[in-house]
Amino acid sequence: MSELKTRDRVADEYKWDLTTVFKSDEDWQKSFDALASSAQDIKKYEGKLSESSENLACCLLDREDLMVETYKLYVYANLKKDEDTANSVYQGMADKVSGLAVKCTSAVSFIEPEMIAMGQDKVNTFIGENDKLKIFGHQVDDLFRQQKHVLSADKEELMAKASEIGDAAYNIYGMINNADMVFAKAKDEKGDEHEVTLGRLGSLMESTDRTLRKNVFYSGIDSYIARKNTIAEAYNFSVKNDLFKASVRNYESSLDAALSNFNIPKEIYKNLIDTVGDNLHLHHRYMELRKKCLNYDELCMWDMIVPMVENADTFMNWEDAKTNVTEGLAALGKEYQDLVKKGFNEGWIDVYENKGKRSGAYSWGSYGMPHPYVLMNYDDTISDMFTLAHEMGHALHSYYTHENQPSVYGSYTIFLAEVASTVNEALLMNHLLNTTTDKTKYNYLLNYFIQQFIGTFFRQTMFAEFEMTTHEMAEQGKPLNSESLNKAYYDLCKKHYGPGVVIDEKAAYSWSRVPHFYRAFYVYQYATGFAAAMAFSKKIREEGAPAVEKYLNLLKSGSKDYSINLLKEAGLDMTSPAPIKEALSIFEDLLDRFEKANFS
Repeated sequence: MSELKTRDRVADEYKWDLTTVFKSDEDWQKSFDALASSAQDIKKYEGKLSESSENLACCLLDREDLMVETYKLYVYANLKKDEDTANSVYQGMADKVSGLAVKCTSAVSFIEPEMIAMGQDKVNTFIGENDKLKIFGHQVDDLFRQQKHVLSADKEELMAKASEIGDAAYNIYGMINNADMVFAKAKDEKGDEHEVTLGRLGSLMESTDRTLRKNVFYSGIDSYIARKNTIAEAYNFSVKNDLFKASVRNYESSLDAALSNFNIPKEIYKNLIDTVGDNLHLHHRYMELRKKCLNYDELCMWDMIVPMVENADTFMNWEDAKTNVTEGLAALGKEYQDLVKKGFNEGWIDVYENKGKRSGAYSWGSYGMPHPYVLMNYDDTISDMFTLAHEMGHALHSYYTHENQPSVYGSYTIFLAEVASTVNEALLMNHLLNTTTDKTKYNYLLNYFIQQFIGTFFRQTMFAEFEMTTHEMAEQGKPLNSESLNKAYYDLCKKHYGPGVVIDEKAAYSWSRVPHFYRAFYVYQYATGFAAAMAFSKKIREEGAPAVEKYLNLLKSGSKDYSINLLKEAGLDMTSPAPIKEALSIFEDLLDRFEKANFS
């Protein structure tokens, strides 16, 4: 592999174009200064919301304007920072706007306590007599649903000011993981060395060279082990922060607090873990199938993503990836396809890895921006093509939401987000399976689909169980340190992977490589979203236009209602374990098809 380029050596056609947001960093600074000087103006409404419906309407509308501008500044600074996380200029901008965001949040912290003090009847009376308040109806209902968890105005202001400190563990881990983490080069079976980076880990671990995979695995894990106590302490305080916020806001547990924000029943979380747990024989069966395909006596942790199909060409250049993604999403209609092409051609995407660039992939944007942006670390693989489809699912979800909802409902829960991204992957997979004539390539794609289940459904469920376990440990007063966290993760690995996989002592440190753990009770939504996406993609393929219309309406809905209700409107009831069971049934069918194609 060639050495990574510095940011200035990457061609502009492979960079996102942020000049459509702010023409320059100087323009950003002007907007920052203007907002900083006016952020406290909203305090003029403090103590006056109950005086008239006009006061309440103007205050809520001004809050929307304030938060939209704050978030626009915040997103721009962090997009620039993610281009090169070692760039001190953008580190400084991100830090500044983070501080300003805290001040703005603090400035508006009086609003909800005052509205609660007014009482829901009076607020609803104001909504009835002032048309400008009507868009806030669902937000008001949600506020009073969570009334007992809203603090007094002075305490809310204090919590807002303390939020930056509460995010310290997440930010510290991010700097360790993205800016400071250095991996040793890994040798292959011929003795040649390969540069190991976060962005390259995935493609290296897909190599058919088992010596290289093993050395890459240990190159990665050894770097985390060298920082084991620091990372464990960061996670410990991240969990303590979750417990603190839950306690202060009168929740029974940190899990209740996390799910309450979006009105997600706790049963959904536990049903996922229990239903998958009751069917782990399917996961174990897959591991035995993998061992058989690879013809190994023992299956190790570095054997988990290498393709089970030999001699398959997994190379996928950027141009072909764009073509395949566009064609694969034809089932969603021409309008959707045209928006995908717009994203490819008009500077939405930052394509390739460069030195210091944030690892992974994401889609991010805000009101006030012309469109969302997508960060990639594209490395010319089929896997990266599916990541592109995934992130464009997020991007178009944001685009449709921003075009159809006011800013108050302009976000959407992760519970819904992972549906939009995974539907794209499922439709692309179906397209490729239907159009691929090469048997080896077909088997590879079938294998890849199985791997999606493993990575997004089974693995994320295991992660969700780890989060639930560690938070329960903390709530019971048990210590969270490198030793206890390793044991918890090791036990889950043995349970989920089954007896056919060797889990060594170092593999137990793998929990420390998961940044999502610093946003508690987040990853379960990948698994539930995956199950929902399987259902929607099937409806879209089988029912055509009526199902597409319902699905696109879901994408346009933002957060105008609770996620569970929006999914029901689109034809899917996630409060039932049925979608989880159906996903498991689909997985079992894939195993049957793969075994028949390769061993009959």
